[in-house]
Amino acid sequence: MSKQWVVILGASSGFGAATARAFAAAGHPIFGVHLDRRSTMPAVEALIDELRANDVQVVFHNGNAASDDERDNAVGALRAAMADGDTVGVLLHSLAFGTLRPYFGDSVIGRRHMDMTLDVMAHSLVYWAQDLVSSGLLGPGGRIYAMTSSGSLAAWPSYGAVSAAKCALESHIRQLAVELAPRGITANAIMAGVTMTPALEKIPGSDVIAQKAIDRNPHGRLTTPEDVANCLLSLAGPGTAWLTGNVLRVDGGEAISG
Repeated sequence: MSKQWVVILGASSGFGAATARAFAAAGHPIFGVHLDRRSTMPAVEALIDELRANDVQVVFHNGNAASDDERDNAVGALRAAMADGDTVGVLLHSLAFGTLRPYFGDSVIGRRHMDMTLDVMAHSLVYWAQDLVSSGLLGPGGRIYAMTSSGSLAAWPSYGAVSAAKCALESHIRQLAVELAPRGITANAIMAGVTMTPALEKIPGSDVIAQKAIDRNPHGRLTTPEDVANCLLSLAGPGTAWLTGNVLRVDGGEAISG
């Protein structure tokens, strides 16, 4: 039987890992791209074993998802793992690797770090989509999701480059939605509520951001990666073919509460 693979960029933690668990439990094979050092590989290997316990294929590629060479290698590994008739049903962009530096003051951000942040956290989505579509792996019925954040609408200390990347990511999603509509592929950005992930913990003042989110959220808690993953699983169904080009809030009402 043909299978619909789920490709996750940033699969080893946070939203990516939770999404891998949700889709694997639903019977989807998982192809994850991650960038981990030797010290964190035991946790990655444990995740892979957990996913395979669902009796699905699981292939993880350890490398820089924003590198052209690594992307070529990863797509080749994906193609080798797929059987005849298999397709990619979902592409999730959940890369959170950027530079947190102010624009002015001590240790300001420079061109190299600014370019790297936008390339990894925004532009890489376009290149992955191009490769998967042009190779015929992602076709009609395909779903593209990209993790954005409320930081695209706000100015937080040292967050300028990441905020710019999130804005660019949302713009890329709109363009992908328009250009891929004739191919039957949708593209949407997911704006999760404040979630305690490794990426959030790196932001200066993250504890204050988290507490304010808890105070605002009518559920009285933060969003979890599992909240988002379960929504993605539902959104990936065939009934959402007309839902494209949006920034979808998955935050339990956090953004609309005072």
